[in-house]
Amino acid sequence: MGIQKILNAKAEYGVPVKIFTNDIDEETLHQLRKMAQLQFIHSHIAVMPDVHLGKGATVGSVIPTKNAIIPAAVGVDIGCGMNALRLNLKGSQLPDHLGALRNAIERKVPVGFEMHQQIRAKASTLSPLEKRLKIITDKHPGLRRMLRNFDLTWQKQIGTLGGGNHFIELCLDESDFVWIMLHSGSRGLGNVIGTYFIERAKKEAQHRFGHVPDQDLSYFTQGSASFDDYVEAVLWAQEYAFENRREMMRLILEAIRPLLPNFQMTKEAINCHHNYVQQEWHYGEQVFVTRKGAIRAEVDELGIIPGSMGAKSYIVRGKGNPESFCSCSHGAGRKMSRTKARQLFNQQDLILQTQGVECRKDKHVVDEIPAAYKDIDQVMAYQTDLIEIVHTLKQVMCIKG
Repeated sequence: MGIQKILNAKAEYGVPVKIFTNDIDEETLHQLRKMAQLQFIHSHIAVMPDVHLGKGATVGSVIPTKNAIIPAAVGVDIGCGMNALRLNLKGSQLPDHLGALRNAIERKVPVGFEMHQQIRAKASTLSPLEKRLKIITDKHPGLRRMLRNFDLTWQKQIGTLGGGNHFIELCLDESDFVWIMLHSGSRGLGNVIGTYFIERAKKEAQHRFGHVPDQDLSYFTQGSASFDDYVEAVLWAQEYAFENRREMMRLILEAIRPLLPNFQMTKEAINCHHNYVQQEWHYGEQVFVTRKGAIRAEVDELGIIPGSMGAKSYIVRGKGNPESFCSCSHGAGRKMSRTKARQLFNQQDLILQTQGVECRKDKHVVDEIPAAYKDIDQVMAYQTDLIEIVHTLKQVMCIKG
């Protein structure tokens, strides 16, 4: 059985916080207490076992709100999430050395701050996005000033990875089948949209009657022009992130086909967000559910829970647990900051902890070392009430930005 404990917020309007782990620090608990003071939280806040301190709102939290949305809870990597699919290839059919595969993917998929030299996405993908984006930027022209070469940049970034904890992996499951798995979001324009509306919410909060326990928890109320504009923009960014992952997967398949035996994709394909907001029905009401570092886990819904560069990952099936708002963790979760990881570990540590994985092993990715993350097996043990494991994956190649 999984573990759940309840933190009762000590505030006049505090709601309970239901936590599906014992591994949580006091600073994160303090952040959760502040979130629980918001008067528009519906029922309670659910906290996943990969929980850790976040900017504005806690990573690993599921926040149901009535008639309000907190832009900082969604964050700036709007629509960040995972895409995975299984091939009908076995690990024994992969080359003995995976460097050529990794190089082929890196030539097709720009990583870090890089983007495509030419627009790669199809017009059928771009045209509807472009029309909706023009409506958004006509109302908020300031967005265009926040991204260099605005129109070209967002289009050239479809099908690109980004940096930080974003990755592309080749994995093997328990039956030795090959999986392609990737983690990315809405790139530069998603960041711009998130930043713009977070700042707008903070400015509007200065003129609104009512207590906000933290400036980063500033919100838009339903019925206001800013609320409507934010919903329009955030839904656009979430769709953009979805299309970014889909285009990236297409390019990866294109890159590896010449280097592998003929293969087909199986029906097991998943594309899911873990930083997003959408309307859902919970505890008798239609509410806005913000998942900040959590994935939806409705009954029989498939999801992806990745570990770190040197650990296992999981394909899971949701159990639809109402107390988690039908959610589960989005990964292992960091147990230390990037700065601390660079202080504690070096390149040699990274080499040792990623043995057997074809990946970057230089000092610039030490902050992504497996030891900087929680134990994925323990994280999974805490959420047996939320999901069941369908496949266990072990990466053999990892590309980081």
